[in-house]
Amino acid sequence: MRIEHENKGIAYLHLPPELRAELRLWAEAGYPAEACGLLIGRTMGARVEVLHVRKARNRDKEHAADRYDLDPSDFLRADTDARAAGLDVVGIWHSHPDHPPIPSETDRRGAWPEYSYLIITVDGGRATEMRAWRAREGGFQAEGIET
Repeated sequence: MRIEHENKGIAYLHLPPELRAELRLWAEAGYPAEACGLLIGRTMGARVEVLHVRKARNRDKEHAADRYDLDPSDFLRADTDARAAGLDVVGIWHSHPDHPPIPSETDRRGAWPEYSYLIITVDGGRATEMRAWRAREGGFQAEGIET
């Protein structure tokens, strides 16, 4: 899997501090399983503005320590609510229990290029790092995160 670290032509994720804090709490609450959910907002040129975050259920109970399967009904509900508010689902977030916030091969296989993928590391039950990614031609490219 290829991971690029330059941000040429890649969107920056605008994620306000209060939403970051909420995501950290949810990721910690899900530990030692992967927690997951959706990022709601709008894309404006190279800027992806996150205005709301949503939790979703991880349907993969058997491999929850290192995988997530976002419940489609949670996705549909979030998408419907976002559209009603004139917004869109702009990304997916999930945690990596006791692993760095770098996309896995499983993440790559399920990624859609139109979404930002926010990964939160949870070490020993405490959220420690957060990084954003965008799927590009068989790999991921890092996205900047701004407040």
